[in-house]
Amino acid sequence: MSQPIRFYHRHAIREVSDAPVTRTVLQYLREDARCTGTKEGCAEGDCGACTVVVGERDGQGGVRFKAVNACIQFLPTLDGKALFTVEDLRQPDGSLHPVQQAMVDCHGSQCGFCTPGFVMSMWALYEKHGHEQGAGAAHASTVPSRDEIANALTGNLCRCTGYRPILDAAEQMFASSAPKVPLDVAALARALAALERDDTFRYEYDGRRFDAPRTVDALAALKAERPATRIVAGSTDVGLWVTKQMRDLGDVVYVGGIDAMTRIAVDHAWIEIGAAVSVERAYEELAKHYPELVEMGQRFASLPIRNAGTLGGNVANGSPIGDSMPGLIALGARVVLRGGDVTRELPLEDLYLEYQKKDMADHEFVLAVKVPVRVPNLRFRTYKLSKRFDSDISAVCAAFAFVADGDAIRAPRVAFGGMAATPKRAARTEAALADAQWHEATAQAAMLALGDDYAPLTDMRATGDYRLDAARNTLYRFWLETRPRDPLPKAALDVRAVQAETGIEDAAA
Repeated sequence: MSQPIRFYHRHAIREVSDAPVTRTVLQYLREDARCTGTKEGCAEGDCGACTVVVGERDGQGGVRFKAVNACIQFLPTLDGKALFTVEDLRQPDGSLHPVQQAMVDCHGSQCGFCTPGFVMSMWALYEKHGHEQGAGAAHASTVPSRDEIANALTGNLCRCTGYRPILDAAEQMFASSAPKVPLDVAALARALAALERDDTFRYEYDGRRFDAPRTVDALAALKAERPATRIVAGSTDVGLWVTKQMRDLGDVVYVGGIDAMTRIAVDHAWIEIGAAVSVERAYEELAKHYPELVEMGQRFASLPIRNAGTLGGNVANGSPIGDSMPGLIALGARVVLRGGDVTRELPLEDLYLEYQKKDMADHEFVLAVKVPVRVPNLRFRTYKLSKRFDSDISAVCAAFAFVADGDAIRAPRVAFGGMAATPKRAARTEAALADAQWHEATAQAAMLALGDDYAPLTDMRATGDYRLDAARNTLYRFWLETRPRDPLPKAALDVRAVQAETGIEDAAA
């Protein structure tokens, strides 16, 4: 039996029962709710003009706010959540919110098309820091750094003003007085608690079904009964199938409401990350154990995409240019699959058989990803090569790991994305490294072996020759950073760090 979509928006609980299953949040806002402050730019989650903020209960009596792209989020996924747009920031007396006022004072807007998206990304950051002290404005000790602010705005593009005044505005908003009517987070949490469902939420429209089960068993039963049902988590990829390819997804099942799949568990052997854990949360946890993943976590798309997209979704998608897989494979990660009543796991690299083909039956789904805890003397690095530092797709993504036994290499694992039809280990390169002394000659031999492991294609992002040369260069950089004697610090090899130290402005910033 179909149930209406229920969510909090514009200070009230809204119910929707007459929208297509794949109607986007952006379409609802502009065409149904007539909240036209939110703009459509790219319709694929790149430009940020459509940025809104979604609030969810955090399990501790509060609300977690996330900036996401409304253009690729499906409306039924809002069930039980809160939706905030730029219209919600206006104060009851008509005055501007401190976030908006800072944009005015710092001249952060020109044509204005992108401004609502910037404002909502800034507001999410404001709420994250401002409410830690129980008041509307942030305490000085909680104000984020300029780098943190820049990271929060990676999903927003401006074509006229330039980013400096916008960053200035984001800093100034924390120094401003609190809004006249601060958001009552406790009251919002109570409103969301009243919307929580105990069982599977089912929504139907025009012969299509949207199910949001609450348990793994319910998901397994649904997929066993209807194997063709499309699994959706953050819809950061599937959303484009609708907005760009105009595809009919058929029936959809949403996994974001399954508690067991949104958990991270750490024990003495494994870091187990549920398939519905967001990319942002997953990398925050992984970076605690593997600090080498901090930059990759930051460069994995933009913050709104990382907020919505899931690690399990990236793994299940299996794109040859997916940024999570090379690092996970190099660390020896395993993937846990569920189908009916059967659970099985396998090495992550064995999941991928060929382009867009995986070792999964139609009724199976990714349940979790397991990453080994760090072992002593591990040498590990990941590298991403793309045309932009932020929010760009890799031409080459590399990951290297081995255990150092004195100067000897034990258990080497090398994996690449962008070099083959799937994320793939480099077997011949690993053989050249195994049990060898970690000398420059060994690195050179391994670099040559890469040519036997990969024959990369030429496409719009890079030529095959460039990819192979770049892959070899990342291996040489790995040698420079991990050699037994006089290893070079990252800052000595990082272009951005060298530019900052020498005062050379990054033309791409």
